[in-house]
Amino acid sequence: MYSEENFRGLRRVYRGNLGISDIDSVLTGIESLRFFSTNPFATLVLFDRSRFRDNFVVLRGNRSIRELDDFLRRGDVESLIASNERLTLAQIRRIRRTGNLPPGYRLI
Repeated sequence: MYSEENFRGLRRVYRGNLGISDIDSVLTGIESLRFFSTNPFATLVLFDRSRFRDNFVVLRGNRSIRELDDFLRRGDVESLIASNERLTLAQIRRIRRTGNLPPGYRLI
């Protein structure tokens, strides 16, 4: 994760299954990111509200997003889930409804 667009600025690397409930709390805001996993079904979920709420986009496999703010049509990315495994739509909707991540996930 990078604090500036185009993979520049401060950088932080996270490993494992995790959820970031408020992107602005990491690096004073995440502007770009690289998502890598050896699992082709790894899941990156981007939400347009904090605490995994409202509209979301599901991405599978490796991704490089140069400008996170312009990625969602309905607004900026405010929270995200990064998983090395496949998350189903039912699991994602449950997270959105309850705000709770599955067992084994870290909350940041």
